[in-house]
Amino acid sequence: MTVVVELKQVQQSYGDLQVLHDMTWQLRAGEVLGLFGHNGAGKTTTVRLILGLIQASSGEVRVLGGETSESSVRQQIGFLPENVMFYPQLTGRETLQHFARLKGAPQAQVDELLAQVGLTAAASKRVKTYSKGMRQRLGLAQALLGQPKLLILDEPTVGLDPIATQELYRLIGRLKDAGTSIIICSHVLPGVESYIDRAVVLARGYLEAEGNLNQLRNQAGLPVQIRVQGLTSEFTHPEIHSQRQLTADWLELSVTPAAKLDILREILKLQPQDLEVRPASLEDIYIYYMEKAGAVGIAGVQQ
Repeated sequence: MTVVVELKQVQQSYGDLQVLHDMTWQLRAGEVLGLFGHNGAGKTTTVRLILGLIQASSGEVRVLGGETSESSVRQQIGFLPENVMFYPQLTGRETLQHFARLKGAPQAQVDELLAQVGLTAAASKRVKTYSKGMRQRLGLAQALLGQPKLLILDEPTVGLDPIATQELYRLIGRLKDAGTSIIICSHVLPGVESYIDRAVVLARGYLEAEGNLNQLRNQAGLPVQIRVQGLTSEFTHPEIHSQRQLTADWLELSVTPAAKLDILREILKLQPQDLEVRPASLEDIYIYYMEKAGAVGIAGVQQ
């Protein structure tokens, strides 16, 4: 599979402050990758390196097979920043027309993208009248100009209501199916969990973990939660970490992943009324790696 973004042993320093340490990971074609970490973990610095806004102190950053300083590479990247800023006196259509000229994208895309993000009715209104959610949609349309091969979205659901958020992720799914590679930076972990193929977790400028969610769950050894309704007799098993009574008829068992199937077979023999199986969530995985790195509770300016 084609590698779209590749970081090899990247170090990044600002004066005496080193913010990235030996960073190595890849993004492949048609893949959606979640880039996660606490404030100051190095996410924004990593994004700036990929965009070619800064050069690595050492190591190698390759994007779409080329150097990030090449204009031909930059033209194939779409970027939605966390805080989108536009000229308030321009209309939505004029804003996209302006960015299309800057990017060398066809003007015919402008109205298509406005429709795609649900802004056709507001296309002739000035941006200063837009709500935060509308500005976010306009920012997404701007990022999609030129049909980029790489799309980087920083907190893309900020200001979006639940329906608009679902529409955004459906659009991301269509872009992925068309071959676009996507990096999503977000702190809204439950929302993004279902839409990423792999995760990269940063802490204190180091790569803490990389892989799909099952790989990260297994690496972390996080327990599986089994909730059972209506057990008719006491249930015990040596691989149960802990158990607690949620309600009068619901019991929650915390079990090792390797023993999950064996325990489920034993539970089914007791003919429960219902059961739920909950593997560790992306949020559970994230917290585990933050605690492992000693990064819980870190606050400050994002780097």
